[in-house]
Amino acid sequence: MGEETTSLGGIHIAPGAVAAIAYHATLESYGVVGLAPKNLAEGLAQTITREPARGVSVRYDGENIDIDIYIIIEYGTRVTTVADSVANTVKFHVEKALGMPVHEVNIHVAGLRVSNSD
Repeated sequence: MGEETTSLGGIHIAPGAVAAIAYHATLESYGVVGLAPKNLAEGLAQTITREPARGVSVRYDGENIDIDIYIIIEYGTRVTTVADSVANTVKFHVEKALGMPVHEVNIHVAGLRVSNSD
């Protein structure tokens, strides 16, 4: 993905590393109770492998970094506010970690979850 050459050698950033950063930033966001698999095949793979970047897809075309995140939010929170907050948080954390601009962060709300009031 991101490649940089220094006097000591090269630096290569894998999409999985970016996905892990986005995953942790998403879970820190207010109103998010979890991430959802993108499709059934990913859902089955997640139960077997326990991949840390579940629900996050990163695309890099040599110029732009595009991130798709599939989230489950807390019932009773404002959906647009949570989605905007997640997008801004993920963009900030990824740009801070990589030193590269993020082109777009797409948030897909896959569901709502009602918490126990106990």
